[in-house]
Amino acid sequence: MEFIDSHSHIYLKDFQEDIVQVLDRCLDKKVEKILMPNIDAESIEDMLKLEQQYPQICYSMMGVHPCSVDEKFEHQLSLAESWLEKRKFVAIGETGIDLYWNDAFKAQQIESLDVQIAWAKKYNIPIVLHCRNSFNETIKVIEGAQDGTLRGVFHCFTGTLEEAIRVTEAGFHLGLGGVVTFKNGGLDQVVPQLDLGDILLETDSPYLAPVPYRGKRNESSYVTIIGQKVAEFMKVELEEIAKATHANASKLFSLKE
Repeated sequence: MEFIDSHSHIYLKDFQEDIVQVLDRCLDKKVEKILMPNIDAESIEDMLKLEQQYPQICYSMMGVHPCSVDEKFEHQLSLAESWLEKRKFVAIGETGIDLYWNDAFKAQQIESLDVQIAWAKKYNIPIVLHCRNSFNETIKVIEGAQDGTLRGVFHCFTGTLEEAIRVTEAGFHLGLGGVVTFKNGGLDQVVPQLDLGDILLETDSPYLAPVPYRGKRNESSYVTIIGQKVAEFMKVELEEIAKATHANASKLFSLKE
């Protein structure tokens, strides 16, 4: 039984002091691969350094997070694109739209997303989407861009069944994280109705730690806790969740066994 954490910022400073122990705990819990979405220009060096140190465990994506998009976002995109021209990445991401704090740069975020969608098509790799307080805006962009070649995941999915159906009909997966363990997260009504072939497990470390670690630093080994809760909701064994989500992530991100 092996797991893949499909979304973890394990390269951040939060893990600087104990990264060896953190990765040891991952291996103890059979979390064999960790996919790392980029944030912006400032995070690239640390992300690639960790991947270089642990190439069999850590896999990098390349993109610009919507919260890093401002009036000078073209520089961020230019740097990300220069890396895409140099080497392979498992995905474009994370990108998307975030209207949680404000909508001052909504137009720029949409423009940035459009550019990164074009990259996903150009390099034939999936795209990882962030859509905090912006599901309708994000799915509308994806549906408009879908030409049969676009694929990816709506990371940290916390929406309704109707929204989940809209995501899967657009050809995308649903990333399930720590929120599935939250008492009032609402996913207890949605997850049982999902298809096993449509879901991925993720932690979004160091954020959104699952119960019983809620409010503390999240880490990739906790993906097994998330998997267990999904198994409970779907009324199947954890092994079935691990097998399905491992296969889904391996196929979507073209990961070698």
